[in-house]
Amino acid sequence: MPEQAVRATIELPTLLAPFAGGERSVGIEAPTLGAALAALVELHPALAIHLFDERGDLREHVLCLHNRTNSRWLPSLDVPLGAGDTITILQAVSGG
Repeated sequence: MPEQAVRATIELPTLLAPFAGGERSVGIEAPTLGAALAALVELHPALAIHLFDERGDLREHVLCLHNRTNSRWLPSLDVPLGAGDTITILQAVSGG
């Protein structure tokens, strides 16, 4: 039986908002964390290069939190979403 899509919110950092039409918070309907990220990129294609590398993996400097859990601690991005979940994208910035 296919997983049921639920409404979740993706929070973006200020640096990525211009690539999402100026939005810092995007409502998404998806069954899993990975599907939510794919739906975000489908809605705002300019985000793809900033979030994913050429293999389709999250870039090394991108941190993705599912509620308070770092996605790197999860076995995969196929973790089911619950209604009202928050996905927070953080992007490391460096310089000197």
